[in-house]
Amino acid sequence: MTESTTPLALEPGRAAAPAAGRPRLAALDGMRFVAAMAVLAYHYLAVNHSAWGPRTDEAFPNLQPVAVFGSFGVQLFFVVSGFVILMSAWGRGVRSFAASRVGRLFPAYWLSVAAVVLLLVVVAPGHKEVDIPETAANLTMVQRAFGVQDIESVYWTLWAELRFYLLIGVLLAFGMTRNRLVAFAAVWPVLAAVAVQSGSTLWITVLVGTDAPLFAGGMMLYLLTKERRSLVLWLVLTLNIALAGVISGHSQALRIAHSTDVTIGAQASWVAILVCFALVALVSLTRLDRLSWKWLTLVGALTYPLYLLHSSWGQWLIGKASPHAPAAVTFAVVTVIMLAAAYLVHRFVERPFGPRLKRAVARDLERAGRALGHGPARATRAQAPEAEPVSSR
Repeated sequence: MTESTTPLALEPGRAAAPAAGRPRLAALDGMRFVAAMAVLAYHYLAVNHSAWGPRTDEAFPNLQPVAVFGSFGVQLFFVVSGFVILMSAWGRGVRSFAASRVGRLFPAYWLSVAAVVLLLVVVAPGHKEVDIPETAANLTMVQRAFGVQDIESVYWTLWAELRFYLLIGVLLAFGMTRNRLVAFAAVWPVLAAVAVQSGSTLWITVLVGTDAPLFAGGMMLYLLTKERRSLVLWLVLTLNIALAGVISGHSQALRIAHSTDVTIGAQASWVAILVCFALVALVSLTRLDRLSWKWLTLVGALTYPLYLLHSSWGQWLIGKASPHAPAAVTFAVVTVIMLAAAYLVHRFVERPFGPRLKRAVARDLERAGRALGHGPARATRAQAPEAEPVSSR
């Protein structure tokens, strides 16, 4: 078979993006929300901290070993991201893709950095030292590239997402075709696994390390929505599931042990990774992809701000409320507060400022391109809905 030079071959009657007026994959939005709530439960009920009074392992000795599996919500985020980012990037140029990512990621992120600094400097000083250079570096979202620590623990997933976006941008620059995508999704995670085994810090960083097969597997699930009978796509997906089960599952098990002192076996972590892929396949390759409940889209929109805000502020709220209310009530109230905060950020920060930032970045990139003699950006095809990060995760 020769290399395809045309856009992805689609099933008759199906476009690269939903037709005008057709709802996005609402079930996938709901899946992202489930992942965010799982991570929230992990940070509140499993990670060892003293917000509940005694340490978490003492406050919830029977619940903690179950709640630790909520940490795999991050891996679920990454699989969803591979799916949705490919759907969003298809038919776009590099400038359009970059502008869409900046507009989508940064408004809520900048607010979350400000919120964490407010907590650590004004509301609860002394809990953790934060200085101006560290804060400034964190505002870039690439602080880890400079060797600067994240001021909020959940930011590590954004560093993984950004490196994945960069690789997608490279693919767009060379021309994103179906065959190139399949080859990329087959080779990239293998090289990443080799880098992990060799301990090469540089190549682990460039190749997104243990998370590569999660993103690549999500990409294959998206292609399978167009070619469900393709043996090659199923084989590449299987390869990525196997790699993810070994290297991603092991990596997450180490994070769990470090944060909770709970040890989960290799088989349990592998099953957790398999469940992540199975859930995304369920909502994208079955009749669930036809769900159009608007409330699923709404809760999906809350996922990113909820993920950014819930950790430090949530634990502080738990510390204030836990002496005065039962644990179950405290957990429920703090969760509702975090959901309300996420809605406010989505409504009054993301919705008004995200599109403006996207247009501004697109305009500046267009001007830069003209100055370099590249001319105006090529018109894009029908575009997919804006992809939500973890950022997942």
